[in-house]
Amino acid sequence: MVETAAGLETGLQERTARAVPAESDERTSGWWLRHAPGCAWWVASVLPHGGTSRAELSERTEAAEAYCAERGIPVLVQMTPGAAPPELDALLEARGYERKASVSLQTATTSEVLALALAPQGSLRVRLQEQPTRAWFDVLHQVAGGDADAQWRLLERITERAVYASVLLGDETVAVGRAVAESGWAGVFSMATLPAARGKGAAGAVIGALADWAAVNGAGRMYLQVEHENAGAARIYGRVGFSELRPFFFRVKA
Repeated sequence: MVETAAGLETGLQERTARAVPAESDERTSGWWLRHAPGCAWWVASVLPHGGTSRAELSERTEAAEAYCAERGIPVLVQMTPGAAPPELDALLEARGYERKASVSLQTATTSEVLALALAPQGSLRVRLQEQPTRAWFDVLHQVAGGDADAQWRLLERITERAVYASVLLGDETVAVGRAVAESGWAGVFSMATLPAARGKGAAGAVIGALADWAAVNGAGRMYLQVEHENAGAARIYGRVGFSELRPFFFRVKA
């Protein structure tokens, strides 16, 4: 099925939600309500994909607030142009929601990533596996921190096709990443490089390996999300062909 321009942002954000699945979720009138204790804060964000009138948006906002109140969590709404209703931002601001974070939704063709990504340099080598290993996970956790048990359970919830890339220096895993393929797209997630290995091409090698897997698995396009303040990661992604499709942000109310 060909994805229309109007539905591209919505489709990518919902692919992301399936690639980083919450512990529990509910759908209500197009809005996706999620709960992910112990995971990165944005995993539990509300996807407000539906509603046009102010009355509809108010009703769905109240439903999201009730859902979050039952679970004792803040209401965090993902505001992506092209996916979130245009009138929603002003409504949330009037209800006391504060703006949080600035994120770039980026895309690239898989062929361009393959053409630009460098092969592993020097003694670096890449390994692809269908399931995360403890060595792979340990690198991610060392870099990202957080609740290790909750993050491991998140990986166990993934139902789409996935691959886990590791870059090794000798016998040591020094950089990791994963990709999830769905309907012609491969999303890039869980990118992490140990400090001692940065600047040596390890992250680029991970992306190149994920792109190769994406091509083999019928994903002709790739996407990822990176915070605007993470300039180092943005430079790496730009060098292998990723460019911004949409900037987005969050509205949050405790």
